[in-house]
Amino acid sequence: MKINLFLILILLIAGACADSKELRLQKFLLKGNLSLKEHSTEQAIYYFNEALQIDPCYVDALNNLGTLHFLSKRWEEALPFYNRAIVCRPDFLLAYFNRANTYYEMSEYFNAQKDIDKIISVKPDTAVAYFMKGLVATKMRDFNEALRAFDHAIKLDTTNVEYWVNHGTVNYYLHRFPEAEQDLAIAAQLNPNEPNIYNTLSMIEISRGHHDLALIQIEKALKISPNQPYFLNNRGFIYLMQNRLPEALKDIDGSILMDADNGWAYRNKGIYRLLSGDNANAIRLLKQGLAMDSFIDKIHFYLGMAYLKNNQKIEACEQFNLSEKAGDKMLTVDLLKSCR
Repeated sequence: MKINLFLILILLIAGACADSKELRLQKFLLKGNLSLKEHSTEQAIYYFNEALQIDPCYVDALNNLGTLHFLSKRWEEALPFYNRAIVCRPDFLLAYFNRANTYYEMSEYFNAQKDIDKIISVKPDTAVAYFMKGLVATKMRDFNEALRAFDHAIKLDTTNVEYWVNHGTVNYYLHRFPEAEQDLAIAAQLNPNEPNIYNTLSMIEISRGHHDLALIQIEKALKISPNQPYFLNNRGFIYLMQNRLPEALKDIDGSILMDADNGWAYRNKGIYRLLSGDNANAIRLLKQGLAMDSFIDKIHFYLGMAYLKNNQKIEACEQFNLSEKAGDKMLTVDLLKSCR
């Protein structure tokens, strides 16, 4: 009888300690979350770290610390926290979501894809997982896989405007313009104030050579979201095509000032330099854009033209060859002949 009583007391004490530990952990988590609401980031970090002093595997604190770094665009610092959370709890799907987003921002698309596939294997009816899968496939230029993923997301949630916009954007990349416009029309019915609808419609009109119509659409996007650097950069490109160079430069420089990591803006500034006759700087800027994103539309063509105008025919022909492989369809018969 004494033995049984002793065992019961140990269990009760252990349970009380566990409850006390859990309460302390929750207390620090709550304080950290309250600090975040008050925009006291350093204080929040302190409280989350205090929780980890109690339990190094407290996944809620690990996840929150990772997310704090993620929101500050410190991807490399966010990643170890998500890794630790997953090691501590291999079924913690929120950490897989966040790590996939981190890998995406770091351009580690294969790793992002693995995490998303893990989520789908556990929760196959999660629409946002298929949406993320579509985003990753788009970055990997696997457009057919992207369409399949967005299709699945839409089947699970037909009312999400982002799903329709991205489906339409991929159709645009595949030059399926009527299908893209149908997707965007549905998106506009769901939310006419979604600026990416008009940005994508603008890109469709650019591809058709309808620069005046493209300008109308991008102005709609900018009216809704005037400080969006991608929209500003796209308007700058339209101005380039209209030979409105001072206006183009203002928009492109403004876009770079807001987001210095957009390779498309450096492509457009390179085109500006090319049209201005500054071939050396055009080459420099176009190469900079290419180093940032190797899939930028028609960048090889414009870099080839800059090399050609700078009397670097060998380099120009190398870029023209890459432009043809990319399917730009920009080269004239004379340019092709000159490289044979």
